Amino acid sequence: MLKENQDTNSIASLENFANSNNIGTEHSVTTVTQVKPQNKVNALFQQFKSHFFNELVDDRNMSGETCQKIEHWLSQHTLEELKQLNQAAKEHFLYEGITFTVYGESEGIERTIPYDLIPRVIEKKQWNKVSLGCAQRVRALNLFLHDIYHQQDILKANIVPELQVMAHEAYQPHMYAHDLKGKIYSQISGIDIIRDRHGEFYVLEDNLRTPSGVSYMLESRKISQQLMPQLFQQNNVLAIEQYPQLLKEILAENAYVDNPFIVVLTPGRYNSAYYEHSFLAREMDVPLVTSRDLFVENDKVYVKTIRGRQQVDVVYRRVDDDYLDPLCFKPESTLGVPGLMSAYLNHNVVIANAPGTGVADDKSIYPYVDKMIHFYLGEQAILKNVPTYLCRESEDLEYVLSNLEQLVVKEAQGSGGYGMLIGPHASASQIESFRDKIIAAPHLYIAQPTLDLSVCPTLNDFGVAERHIDLRPFVLSSPYRTEIVPGGLTRVAMQAGSLVVNSSQGGGVKDTWVIDNLHS
Repeated sequence: MLKENQDTNSIASLENFANSNNIGTEHSVTTVTQVKPQNKVNALFQQFKSHFFNELVDDRNMSGETCQKIEHWLSQHTLEELKQLNQAAKEHFLYEGITFTVYGESEGIERTIPYDLIPRVIEKKQWNKVSLGCAQRVRALNLFLHDIYHQQDILKANIVPELQVMAHEAYQPHMYAHDLKGKIYSQISGIDIIRDRHGEFYVLEDNLRTPSGVSYMLESRKISQQLMPQLFQQNNVLAIEQYPQLLKEILAENAYVDNPFIVVLTPGRYNSAYYEHSFLAREMDVPLVTSRDLFVENDKVYVKTIRGRQQVDVVYRRVDDDYLDPLCFKPESTLGVPGLMSAYLNHNVVIANAPGTGVADDKSIYPYVDKMIHFYLGEQAILKNVPTYLCRESEDLEYVLSNLEQLVVKEAQGSGGYGMLIGPHASASQIESFRDKIIAAPHLYIAQPTLDLSVCPTLNDFGVAERHIDLRPFVLSSPYRTEIVPGGLTRVAMQAGSLVVNSSQGGGVKDTWVIDNLHS
């Protein structure tokens, strides 16, 4: 039986949900026990003694009141009750179809993403720094994209190597001298943020092509409100549910016409992020379409409807560049729309994000973003970059090859946690295999020091343990404004000791609470 102070209404509405998700074990856990309410601070989180920065316990920018409330709430529930809540979240995701695909597996490729009940908390002052830093970064990256497709001033100034840009596989010659409204290339950007052992914020990478995960952010919030309404209401958590409406407004502001007709273009239901595509289309109240639903006539894009054809003004595409238009890119593609690029280059439709944005979010371009901010905005970067070694540079290559066991090595165009070496956790054979790959094609790799990513208390089968986390705020850009909802997607490495938070590698998600302590 659940105790009287349990969220019985929420559980009742989800009581038909099935068994919980099994999570890996570890050596150091804090057991959740059933205790009576106390006025003093509960000791649940005080047992954590790792050298990692624990965002609930160690952040001196927070008053500590929120941590105490979360700790007290957890203490009022047995471990089995908390696991039931996590089970309910998992089954809610499954019921709603919130799944992702793991490519390359022979069985069970459809998975629900693990959800953790304990929220990640950021104080509003800290969030303001993150928000301002992300907005600054995206402004500079949009100006960089405009520049490399127009005057190329930053290349002429030798700030970014010309060959590295012009020979980049994501550089689209079709975009050269093509003007965009407000010089906005990336209307939707995802900036991955981490904190180190001192609590300092760093940008880990930029995502400007088709950044995903916003549906997990929004659904995690719904789960928080449903499963622990009392705790949620006790804290002044800033709202994020306005994101779909903001996204629709931002897309409209990038259009060339008033009251534009917007569609979401998906590769189809077999895509790993299909749920998100359908979720955003539904929440924005716009059609979700595939290539079969669209056609181009006289350089204008139309969608087939039961009432006839309707001209499309904005395509929020979730299809990679190479598959957008078989007449312009891969001729064998069935995912794109023949003639779409011609309509785009004639300013008859907006494609968000713009083709060719991939140059700016390549990991080998990432080290130059601080210089872009200074070059285009005349400002110092608000958020720091992680020190990065470019294997294409001979000195950096020599250092990387001599220190592989200490570094994280990534593919410059990699994503999803694939094609990565975490030196301190790799075997000798894995290191040697990666060494051969780097030597064979050094320009394809970058390396970074292994940072002590911050941690957050996370529920597992044996109690509460520390798990590494990151954060992906979503930046919306139009010629008139930049919008960032407070928070973002917190990803958590569910496995003990793991630094990989990607869902494709076993990572999960948490709700992100931006707390305004002054108005709590």
